[in-house]
Amino acid sequence: MRRSVMRACAEIRTAARLFTRHQPVIPSMVALALIIPVYLWIGGVVAHRPVTYAPAIGLDAMVPVRPQWSLVYLSLFLAPLLAVFVVHQPPYVRRVVHAFLAIWLLAYVFFLALPTRGPWVPDPIPGNGFQDWLLRAIHSSDVHYNCFPSLHVAQCVLASLACWRIHRGVGAFALLWAGLVGISTLYTKQHYVLDVLGGAVLAFCSYLVFLRPYPRESTLEGERSVAPILAAGAVATYGCIVAILWIAFRAGLTP
Repeated sequence: MRRSVMRACAEIRTAARLFTRHQPVIPSMVALALIIPVYLWIGGVVAHRPVTYAPAIGLDAMVPVRPQWSLVYLSLFLAPLLAVFVVHQPPYVRRVVHAFLAIWLLAYVFFLALPTRGPWVPDPIPGNGFQDWLLRAIHSSDVHYNCFPSLHVAQCVLASLACWRIHRGVGAFALLWAGLVGISTLYTKQHYVLDVLGGAVLAFCSYLVFLRPYPRESTLEGERSVAPILAAGAVATYGCIVAILWIAFRAGLTP
């Protein structure tokens, strides 16, 4: 029992030390931060295009609106959190940043070349519960274009694959979560099935180019072993975000 406690304390200290490791700010980090707002600009531009696409298939019509999936959909925040919490090896950090930058830039090319409008949803979303309120907030704040491929799915899948290179268990659970996020985009009527598949393919291609060449053995065993603790910290941080949203809901704020 004592050994287990001592080992747990040692792992927590190792995890804490990783956050004090110096990470140089590289140009791709700055570029990634700067291009994120471009998403909104592109959405405004394509909204005025005379021709937009709606790649719906039969399965899309079979999926109803389910506000219960809004919390899963919003867990997109876990994608950057997992990357920040779990990835600390400087060479691998650079690769992960490059991989995320690549999916954003490639997605922008698709958004401009193939502007896709989002699925139709009832307006407004009925219901007075927290998840109904949350789905209304999602629909009112998001761009209703920029759908193919799904950047939402691409980021979650890529973050999961980044974790996979460090810790197989964390990566497996993260991939399961990313799959649920993909499903949530359908039940919240934010994306079509083809958007989800496109986002997953985009992430996997970026993984093959940037992350797979990184040798797993480059991560020290001690650092790899604390990955579950770090991932749990990312999940706990998302829990704090949900708590803040719950307070806003209880305060009667209008989405």
